[in-house]
Amino acid sequence: MSDTADAATGPLLEVTGARATIRLNRPKHLNRLQAEDLDELVRLFDRIEADPAIRVLVLTGTGRAFSAGYDLNSVAERAVSASEQQSAGSAFEAVVNRLEDLGVPTICRLNGGVYGGSTDLALACDFRIGVDTAEMFMPAARLGLHYYPSGIKRYVTRLGVDNAKKLFLTAQKISAPEMLRIGYLTAMVPIEFLDEEVDKLAAILAGNAPQAMRGMKRAINEFARGELDEAAADRRHRDSMRGDEIKEGIKAFAEKRAPRF
Repeated sequence: MSDTADAATGPLLEVTGARATIRLNRPKHLNRLQAEDLDELVRLFDRIEADPAIRVLVLTGTGRAFSAGYDLNSVAERAVSASEQQSAGSAFEAVVNRLEDLGVPTICRLNGGVYGGSTDLALACDFRIGVDTAEMFMPAARLGLHYYPSGIKRYVTRLGVDNAKKLFLTAQKISAPEMLRIGYLTAMVPIEFLDEEVDKLAAILAGNAPQAMRGMKRAINEFARGELDEAAADRRHRDSMRGDEIKEGIKAFAEKRAPRF
């Protein structure tokens, strides 16, 4: 995967087979997200989810960082505005929550540092594979910002209370090994092995039963939030026992071949 681009743009989408890749592409500004980028990300998420041929999404950045988060100038403009308007945080929050609930499994390819709100964007992905030179920090306390509640909840449910407190309340930068230790990274690799590791995981996810994964991902996220729709989860389980996916899965297992979902 190329980590360079000719000019800064909004998020770029590439679809290859069953895999979609979204690349943040403002490398001179460490892929800092603008207001228009948020709208484009939602549009791309909708497009990916509507295409049954796409089985996995990889989210990454151009250049030496994954992302510096949301444009602080936009946050500052709203902070001094005399009129009540949708906060920059709420607009960003909607995008991150949309990514977390995306039907297809998601991998964040952390090609470098991850800062501010983009730490939550990456955390909303199902898996995070990062280079061993990556670093992260959440500067909300240093900026005087109370982070939006669903983002704090994601930190707590995925990383634990103590790690969430350390990251939010100290606003200290941590390195890739520490990111791996606290569970922020799923895997850590040297830069030369990043694509190999991402490709391997993407191939596994793309080969599994899409409806089963979609339903289980939903249940896992709901469990983590303490919001399980038990009746819906039970119905999905029962439906899967009579569905086409389990028929193909059992047949493939018996024939000692890879299933074709």
